[in-house]
Amino acid sequence: MQNPYKIQSPALISFSGGRTSGYMLHKILEAHNGKLPDDVCVVFANTGKEMPETLDFINDCEKKWNVKIHWLELDIHNERPIYRNKEVSYETASRNGEPFTALIERKKMLPNGAMRICTAELKVSVMSRFMRSRGHKEWFNVIGLRYDEMRRVAKQKDTNDKDVNKWETLMPMYEAQATIKDVSNFWQNNDFDLQLPNMGGKTLAGNCDLCYLKGNQTLTKLIKERPSLANWWIKQEQKVAKYKKDYGSNYKATFKSNLSYIDLVEITESTVELGFLDDDGRSCFCHD
Repeated sequence: MQNPYKIQSPALISFSGGRTSGYMLHKILEAHNGKLPDDVCVVFANTGKEMPETLDFINDCEKKWNVKIHWLELDIHNERPIYRNKEVSYETASRNGEPFTALIERKKMLPNGAMRICTAELKVSVMSRFMRSRGHKEWFNVIGLRYDEMRRVAKQKDTNDKDVNKWETLMPMYEAQATIKDVSNFWQNNDFDLQLPNMGGKTLAGNCDLCYLKGNQTLTKLIKERPSLANWWIKQEQKVAKYKKDYGSNYKATFKSNLSYIDLVEITESTVELGFLDDDGRSCFCHD
């Protein structure tokens, strides 16, 4: 049986900055004797809303494993092409939501569960542009979906079968039957780790800090721990509320369908038992 971590090329390895994708990257490097082929690239698409610990972790992986990670951000211009990429570094990466803010201001709308413009423009399109800029018309997209994430794996297989993208998605962790237990064991025995709490195999603060796809219990827990995280999200909702007033937009002025981020802050400040809140978080292109 061929080693599933021996990646076909050309390929883009999507690195989210979480423990699972970090584990996957290490196994891929191991399969390639520590050096990736020139046409296999590791990419981190930065929204500017990742936790600082995530950026530290990506930098650690890059330095300690001696692997080139391309730090990319959406760069919006007034003249065509409007949407471009900007390659940054650990030192110059946005840390205050700048690419995400620029997208909201350009679209004059917020992403939501039905229209995930953040996933589409800040992640998927950025990575696609990167591969096309390197002359690739088709490629393999490598993501860290585990063997114990059957629903997400099935969805991704269905997308592959429909052949709607310029890339075919590879899931080497699924093929290797790697689970969250394997990931946890690896990082427990590694000389460095992501410095965000691991709660039952999940990193609640991973990916965008207060992503609207996270469950309400998760969000209120994070806001209780770091109240300042809510400021950016509240500001964006207020901005789009003003767009609605000025332009007569039909778009919602909240990220979530049932609560605003001001509502979430008020809940965390109350003495009300939070058990009534659902925590039916959904996943997007971002992964641990």
